[in-house]
Amino acid sequence: MNNFEIVASSTESTVVAEYTPEKRKSTDYQSEAALEQDFINRLVSQGYEYITIKSEQDLIDNLRTQLEKLNNYTFFDKEWNDFYNSVISNGNDGIVEKTRKIQEEYLQNITLDNGYVKNIKLIDKTNIHNNHLQVINQYEEDGGKHDTRYDVTILVNGLPLVHIELKKRGNAIREAFNQINRYQRDSFWAGSGLYQYVQLFVISNGTHTKYYSNTTRFQHIKDNAEKNAAKKKKTSNSFEFTSYWADEKNRT
Repeated sequence: MNNFEIVASSTESTVVAEYTPEKRKSTDYQSEAALEQDFINRLVSQGYEYITIKSEQDLIDNLRTQLEKLNNYTFFDKEWNDFYNSVISNGNDGIVEKTRKIQEEYLQNITLDNGYVKNIKLIDKTNIHNNHLQVINQYEEDGGKHDTRYDVTILVNGLPLVHIELKKRGNAIREAFNQINRYQRDSFWAGSGLYQYVQLFVISNGTHTKYYSNTTRFQHIKDNAEKNAAKKKKTSNSFEFTSYWADEKNRT
């Protein structure tokens, strides 16, 4: 793995001291499927585990397994169901509440069957290498307004925290940005709403790659609720608010 010295990080860009892009043949990534498979192969070579998950129940079962590994504890079924329904998939929680659990309240309590209270970590922020990274692709969500299939998602301890939407070379990455907005409208909230935990979105066509945070997507929801005000100004729903990675010479 390459380690890059970060010079500065802001909402506009992440600056590293120096980065030399890999040279690639012009014939690379002739299709979206080829781009997707190459990207997954690169993640696997860096230590991500590739798993096949096609249904929400598979996603939930894997989440339970990963949290048990992280916390060195095996849930009884009742404990898991209570924890999952009250903490992870609480119907009263939206994007803001779920983001808070990832960023600030990642240590949650569970009352065991014997009456004792145990701390359960969603993420280990002290020893970050204890967190397990997995990658899935073509996950299907059929509980929304329309059936959808997501390109690539990175799971951290079983929770979907990074989503990558890809378009084949030659297509504008704005199309991927618009696709994610459609997911927000049609399906991210569906079922248990686990995809509302995504913190970072990446859009790429193999040539150009940008990123933006879930707060950009959250602002998009607010903008839709305030259409008149949104028409008068640029908002973080705008594609212009997405960012490139750059080195200290401002090379993307």
